[in-house]
Amino acid sequence: MMLTKKALDRRTFLRGAAGITMALPLLDAMVPAMSAMRLTAASPATRLGFVYVPNGIIQKGWLPAVTGRGYEFASTMQPLAPFRDKMLVLSNLMQNSGRALGDGAGDHARAGATWLTGVHPKRTGGANIHAGISADQVAARALDQKTQFGSLELGLEEATLAGDCDSGYSCAYTNTVSWRSPTTPNPVEINPRAVFERLFGDGETTDPKARLQRMNEDRSLLDFVRGDVARLQPTLGARDKSKLDEYLDGIRDIERRIQKAEAQSASVQVPLMDRPSGIPEEFEEHAKLMSDLMVIAFQTDMTRVVSFMMAREGSNRSYRSIGVPDGHHSVTHHQNDPVKIAKTMKIDQLHVQTFAYLLAKMDATKDGDGTLLDHSLVLFGSSIGDGNAHTHHDLPLVLAGGASCNIKGGRHIRYAPETPMNNLLVTMLDKVGVPADHLGDATGKLDQLSDV
Repeated sequence: MMLTKKALDRRTFLRGAAGITMALPLLDAMVPAMSAMRLTAASPATRLGFVYVPNGIIQKGWLPAVTGRGYEFASTMQPLAPFRDKMLVLSNLMQNSGRALGDGAGDHARAGATWLTGVHPKRTGGANIHAGISADQVAARALDQKTQFGSLELGLEEATLAGDCDSGYSCAYTNTVSWRSPTTPNPVEINPRAVFERLFGDGETTDPKARLQRMNEDRSLLDFVRGDVARLQPTLGARDKSKLDEYLDGIRDIERRIQKAEAQSASVQVPLMDRPSGIPEEFEEHAKLMSDLMVIAFQTDMTRVVSFMMAREGSNRSYRSIGVPDGHHSVTHHQNDPVKIAKTMKIDQLHVQTFAYLLAKMDATKDGDGTLLDHSLVLFGSSIGDGNAHTHHDLPLVLAGGASCNIKGGRHIRYAPETPMNNLLVTMLDKVGVPADHLGDATGKLDQLSDV
């Protein structure tokens, strides 16, 4: 076969009836055969993911006892063991702006508002909210000319729409970790159907009756682009054909699961406003659907920035599927009760298992000459350390991926006490080519991420 520098456009779409379009993942055919990229393991794009869990994490199940490469996984972190060499455990980072600083109670609101901003929020239950621009949005502003969406904000728990959610602080502070500006929080989307349609489009009305008709017809998005798929496949090599087949199978599986969730929702006689269609009843299935959508959004380069809240800060959600009918927030105030501690640790491990599922999907997704995880930086953690005491130091944090930007995994790095977490955020931004020397209370960049 003759090698040339000709290649498919990176923004090639599959097109079908009714204006339906689908972005494609990065295929070998999109890279000129004699380009430098053919000789490296790096993708031209590194993605940023921020995965948030509320109410802190029980330290005895989380933090490794030793630093460096020889650490053992504690019980809560055990699901991440397969990714040891592709992740860093980071300790002693803090968000000073989450502390009271004279404002009294309200640690959950301040935790949500400061995790990605490092800016102390204004204490108000009214409309005059004020925090700071978040790291994900700094990246989104810099990268949105390269992708269809500057960022996606995903979640698994409905927002509280108005009023005071935490000791005089607006619910806006607990509903999201993403802030477009100091006065503009980004809403979090929890409905997989809405995310799917945002990514792939919807030529039909959003009227509930029309949606039900579509569900009953059970037509796949792939049906609309079948002809374009047939025309494209003969032009691809064997590896590209396999990659395209895996991608299309993934799309069909997500559609099937959304339709199943909608069918289940339609059979439950509750007001639509309290139970939007398309949201699975169980946390686990809901989380997997959102994780899969996040992977596809990255895979197709629809966006390079995603924030994902497993629950709102201060959440009192129960997790009956794992035998914890108690509210999450309630059991974190355990006052050293071993029963409540054990329940909290079960919730902690479920959240970590959910994160492990996301990492596994990303690591199994080919991207250029590596995997999606290799070409992403994904931060997991909370803005509260000890949920019982509402501390904002020694935050539970894991940074996964980053091979394409020289992150060296396999280690637990313990920084000096009171090191600003925002130093990590500006370092992550720098790694993806977004300069941000000043973000909240950052004092500089973190060392040791690339070197032992």
